[in-house]
Amino acid sequence: MRKVVLFIASSLDGYIARTSGDVDWLFTDQDYGYADFLAGVDTVIMGRRTYEQALSFGEYPYKGKQGFVFSRTRKEKRDEHVAFISGGIASFIEGLKKSTGKNIWLVGGSEVIHSCMSHDLIDEFVISVHPIILGDGIPLFRSPLPMRKLSFRHCKTFDTGLVQLTYVRHPAPESSL
Repeated sequence: MRKVVLFIASSLDGYIARTSGDVDWLFTDQDYGYADFLAGVDTVIMGRRTYEQALSFGEYPYKGKQGFVFSRTRKEKRDEHVAFISGGIASFIEGLKKSTGKNIWLVGGSEVIHSCMSHDLIDEFVISVHPIILGDGIPLFRSPLPMRKLSFRHCKTFDTGLVQLTYVRHPAPESSL
C-alpha cells in the first residue's frame, strides 16, 4: 500500500507560514533532501490556498506528478495541473493509498493536514524545523486533534541550524485472539 507522507517545513514555534500565507522565511540555500524525496512520490495532495500559493511561485513546482486539491470553493473539476476534490477526504485518500504508484505527498495546507490527522491518514512525517521563531502564523497542527503515537525514524541536522525529523505512524497494537 502507498504511504501518505507529510513533508513540510515549520518554524521552531510550529508555524508553516506567516498569517498571510507567505513562506519568505524558508531556507532556500540548499536542497535539504527535497530532490530525493520528490523522486519517491508521484502524487501530490494539498488545499486550495496552498495550491494558489504554489502557482504564485512562477512555474508550477509539481509538474509530472498527479495532483489533487481539496477545495470547498472551486467549482471546476480540474485545471491544467490538478483535479479539484470537494469532499470525502478520508475515502478519497484511502482509495489513493490502495492504488498502485509511489508515495503520496501531503504538501500542505493546515486544514488538509488537520483533516488527514483527524482521520489518521498520514503514514510518515518529515518535518524540517527552521531555526526561526515567527511569533504568529498558520500552525502546522491545529487543535483539536486526537492523540497519535509516532515512532522516531531519523534526524538529520544541517550546518544552517535546520533539523529534519522523520517519524512514522506508531503501529496499531496487534489484537489478541
